[in-house]
Amino acid sequence: MLISMLRGTTAFFCLCLAVPALAQDQPLVMPVAEEDGDPGFLGTLILTGGKRDLSFGTALSRTVVGEEEIQDRQASTVAQLIDSVPGVTLVNGTTPQGSGINIRGFGANTTFGSDQKIAVQIDGASVGSEELYRIGTQLFTDPLLYREVEVLRGTIGSFAYGSGIVGGVVKLETKDASDFTGGVPGFGGSQTFEYSSNGNGWVSSTNLAWMPTEGAEFLLNYSLRDQDDLTAGDGTTIGNSAFRTPSYLAKGKFTFGQDDAHSLTFSHSSTVADDQDVPYDQFDTTGGSFGNVDRLTETKQTVLEYRFTPASDLIDLRANLSYADQKIEYDYIPGSSPLEGTPSFPFLVGTVNADQRYETTKLTVTNRALFDTGAVSHDMLAGVEAQRRIRADNTAAGAPGGTNDRFALFVVDEMSIGQFTITPALRYEKSRIESENALAGVPNAYEKDALMGGLALAYDFGNGLSVFGSAAYTEGLPIIDDLGTSATAQRRIGMSEKSHTFELGAAYTGTNVFTAGDTFTIRGNLYQTELWDITSYTVAGSMSTELDRVDSRGFELEASYGMANGFYVDFAGHLGEGTEFNPDGTDTTWRNSPADRAQLTLGKKWDDHVDLSWEIVHAADRRDALGADLSNSTVHNLRATWKPQGQGWLDGSEVRFGVENVLDVNYVGHLSSPSRKAPGRTFKVSLTKSL
Repeated sequence: MLISMLRGTTAFFCLCLAVPALAQDQPLVMPVAEEDGDPGFLGTLILTGGKRDLSFGTALSRTVVGEEEIQDRQASTVAQLIDSVPGVTLVNGTTPQGSGINIRGFGANTTFGSDQKIAVQIDGASVGSEELYRIGTQLFTDPLLYREVEVLRGTIGSFAYGSGIVGGVVKLETKDASDFTGGVPGFGGSQTFEYSSNGNGWVSSTNLAWMPTEGAEFLLNYSLRDQDDLTAGDGTTIGNSAFRTPSYLAKGKFTFGQDDAHSLTFSHSSTVADDQDVPYDQFDTTGGSFGNVDRLTETKQTVLEYRFTPASDLIDLRANLSYADQKIEYDYIPGSSPLEGTPSFPFLVGTVNADQRYETTKLTVTNRALFDTGAVSHDMLAGVEAQRRIRADNTAAGAPGGTNDRFALFVVDEMSIGQFTITPALRYEKSRIESENALAGVPNAYEKDALMGGLALAYDFGNGLSVFGSAAYTEGLPIIDDLGTSATAQRRIGMSEKSHTFELGAAYTGTNVFTAGDTFTIRGNLYQTELWDITSYTVAGSMSTELDRVDSRGFELEASYGMANGFYVDFAGHLGEGTEFNPDGTDTTWRNSPADRAQLTLGKKWDDHVDLSWEIVHAADRRDALGADLSNSTVHNLRATWKPQGQGWLDGSEVRFGVENVLDVNYVGHLSSPSRKAPGRTFKVSLTKSL
């Protein structure tokens, strides 16, 4: 069924590309914005007439959620910002602490909030990817801290960020002082207040910026987000959905030297959640067998980056030193578990009371060089990375402490030959894991290395149309979580997960396509991923027998159309299916496959003052965390933005209104716990005033 749908969709997609391409001789490429300092392999970011910019001229599946969309969505979690990206699933996403991110079927599930198949970075600092039992991603820093969120789907664009990345990479960039001062010396800033009716939620976010000179800038942000328990579409209370999370960011940047070739940037961010008498299982709505706990969660990221950009195409040097600290402290609430008084309770309470802590220190040094070899133009990124990850000893929960030291070399070379672009990518990584305590009867240290890479090919027809394809192979090296003395643990720490991904697609961008002054961009791609030598997924109902392999495949489509009168249409969609294979030869539907999903946004802009939009999200082929089928869901969201100018004290302000789940639909999110329903109708309003 899916294959026929994909064939039909692909045919339609190609037709959509061909018609406008033939309709004009020289379509104009829209103004572009490229990730500062990243390799050209990321392609060109087309500034569309809609809310979301799209990539062009690259085989990489890349989606960027910019600051304007971050503010318009008034999301309460970072995960909610990227839930609209094709192939991305937000698991249990009603709270920052309990939400998980799944991309193309890999990452979060109902047991673990994340895994190493998805990389998450904040200003270059690696966070998440720990297999924290019954805990979400811990990516609960406030969305208002960020200038943009970038999602790289699949493996082909991951080699500069880590190994074993099958789902993709989530990159978050914090704001700079120059974003508020306009890049000129002086003071600036903003104050934002938000309110949401469902859960009586409110937010205060304050930015203070100062540029004493053109070569120095400083930013301070403090955000406080508070929410009571949410209400579902049927009027029932969604338990375990209240939270209070204060966050802050301190950031400074110095630019110096001849032609300002040197820069030094420092940033530190922190978010704390002090939850009292809440379920131990963050994914569930009640305490259940685990009972309730008092839980203090704190996440910190510190980054120091040096950059050297002399007047030479051969040198664009970056040295990024980062430290991420994620800490969770528990205290069991007596009498909250029904297992008290049973033989299993001593083990359970020891597990529940066991604190968690992961610390990651990483140094990444890269250089981007532009040069020619004969007729070939190169855009090469080469780098070296050293990382140490420490997990605090947690023997009571069956998780011994240890260290994981990794060293990696990588190179990505975008080679342009006429209208062809060929991009090989390689990464070599070596890992050493050592247990904090002696392990009885087995070694205390383990080493593993791997060579991985990919090849991308793109062809630009020169009329706005391009086609592309890629093949990538990666290995997920063992992690600290695999330490142990059991036969299962020893098997897992002695092998690496392997996967390959193939992608094929096309893209078109142009102006004056259907009417004078319009812009149209569309991009679609097919992907197929196979995962084998599996260590992280077990056969249904087993804790020790791993799956033989997983096959995942799908089709992603993104499009944006804008007219000169301000009318725009944005579309994002995904069709997919997956199969998990058991060692005994049987197979079934891959339990973590994304739902089939289509998101359509219709909007109208009046210059830069007013923006009205209507978003429709339809999802099919959905399942809950236990594998039970869910009915199709269609959710409507309304948003409005008003930027008054010359209106007295409102001048320099931005007012936003929103209604989420307008029809108050009662449903459970895809891959979410059955009891953890999605929020019902929610009215939102925010006011931002520039200082």
